[in-house]
Amino acid sequence: MFSKNYWLMKSEPSTFSIDDLARSPGQTTYWDGVRNYQARNFMRDMAVGDQVLFYHSNAEPPAIVGIAKVVRTAYPDSTQFDKKDKHYDPASKLSEPRWNMVDIKYVRTFPKPLTLDELRRDPALKEMILLKKGSRLSVQPVTSSEWKHILHLAED
Repeated sequence: MFSKNYWLMKSEPSTFSIDDLARSPGQTTYWDGVRNYQARNFMRDMAVGDQVLFYHSNAEPPAIVGIAKVVRTAYPDSTQFDKKDKHYDPASKLSEPRWNMVDIKYVRTFPKPLTLDELRRDPALKEMILLKKGSRLSVQPVTSSEWKHILHLAED
């Protein structure tokens, strides 16, 4: 039986926002530049059809702003091999790529952003990884109950 997974992916809106995703060709882009092993491993666990909360980090205020979905599973991140790219990794080899990326597609933007402060005040989300002290992962899992609750908040 197929079970859908849920994720949260962070991006600085000045680098790549949900509006940028919506304007991308086919409303689709690759999610490159992840250089944390745990976040990379989460991307390797993603399946086509998994749903993603799009989070604007380093924003004023930081917030969940919409939804995307995974449309291509993990494959080698080409930026690791490009010496001119800020994500270049000289230790990564073509024969054994260290880093991966996935492709995501825009689904929708929430009517209003769900700010980090709002999320922190919600007792139903107290166990959410995003809200844990010191949590800095750019890619992280979201439970089914957290996903449903966030969608409910987004509609209110």
